[in-house]
Amino acid sequence: MYFFLGNLSLADLCFSTCIVPQTLAHLLSRRKIISFIGCAAQLLFSLFLGCTECALLAVMSYDRYLAICDPMHYPLIMTWRLCSHLALGYWASGILVTLIDTTVTLQLPYRGDNRIAHFFCESPALLALASTDTHSSQMVIFLMGVVILLAPVSLILASYGSIIVTILKMKTNSGRLKAFSTCGSHLLVVIIFYGSAIINYMTLKSSKEQGKIVSVFYTVINPMLNTLIYSLRNKDVKRALKNVSKRKKLLSS
Repeated sequence: MYFFLGNLSLADLCFSTCIVPQTLAHLLSRRKIISFIGCAAQLLFSLFLGCTECALLAVMSYDRYLAICDPMHYPLIMTWRLCSHLALGYWASGILVTLIDTTVTLQLPYRGDNRIAHFFCESPALLALASTDTHSSQMVIFLMGVVILLAPVSLILASYGSIIVTILKMKTNSGRLKAFSTCGSHLLVVIIFYGSAIINYMTLKSSKEQGKIVSVFYTVINPMLNTLIYSLRNKDVKRALKNVSKRKKLLSS
């Protein structure tokens, strides 16, 4: 679990870093300008990290499924070798989908007044600026959304269906509460991240204002919630914070 959480933290940190600083700079500046190369780089990195997180959350649901539904065999199945292969798989899937989406988006002709109705460079916002028919490009991005969004969601729903059945069969209330607490935080992150991403990338006729508002959830709010949910609710983190506060009190006294 901590191995995948480390990967999630890295993805969230890089995801926020490639979007939020540029957005804040534009909010404070009168000239809100970004070069084509800068826009392409932001599109590339944000897509890569977002797609990677899509696959990573599905892998984390599989990890929770094994830990709750088959705890006796969990150490035998979820070995470091398998974890490494899964990590390689979700980072590689992020690269593959990103290359396809970025190529399809950036190969279109952009002429005239290229004002992006968005706070960062994203495929749906850029397609609206193209000076040609974008139906085929939208279809490609939609199909990539099926691969990187709907397929992981299906795996997550199947995993949590089995988890809920297993939890309901538990005889002790303490065991149920512990299992629900373990999975509840991950499920909350999944609903916010996938829900907002599906609205933006799987709804071809979404409005510009809706796209801007919805994208805030998976670019800003979700990384922030991940930090709060996985850190402040973690017993080990709480224990470490208590130890640090006790040491400070002893040093000050």
